[in-house]
Amino acid sequence: MITKKICMLGAFAVGKTALVQRYVHSIFSDRYLSTVGVKISKKNVTLDNQEISLVLWDLEGKDTYTEVNISYLRGAMGFFIVADGTRRDTLDTALNLRTLALNLTGPVPHSLLLNKADLAPAWEVTTEDLAALREGGLPIFETSAKTGLGVEEAFAALARDML
Repeated sequence: MITKKICMLGAFAVGKTALVQRYVHSIFSDRYLSTVGVKISKKNVTLDNQEISLVLWDLEGKDTYTEVNISYLRGAMGFFIVADGTRRDTLDTALNLRTLALNLTGPVPHSLLLNKADLAPAWEVTTEDLAALREGGLPIFETSAKTGLGVEEAFAALARDML
């Protein structure tokens, strides 16, 4: 079995932990619990007849990361940057974290998860924002940890890109 480390990066309360819980355990809780440091979860999947163990590192939400937080990225073979569609500033944070992560990991597969798709009418992130990012080559998945929309697809796509 192949093991792949994936890091979840983003600002506070964008839904990183909720997305991991939805993906790994098929559950959602609207109770907010701030992650301190890092929380590691694991899910074994089979993609294209290949068994893969995905080790998900859910990093504490911050706008900037210190050297200690950055060390969690070592060995990552892929990552997600997560933004909350209802808070435009979290997209800027996610894009800054993407640059930081790529400087540390090199060119590894990664995607933007634009979370809280169940609240799409209240989104501050525009279709123009997303179109510009897609034109720049950034894979984007609109997700909802609450409903599960796009979650399986996003993780499967990243896992395939890492193979």
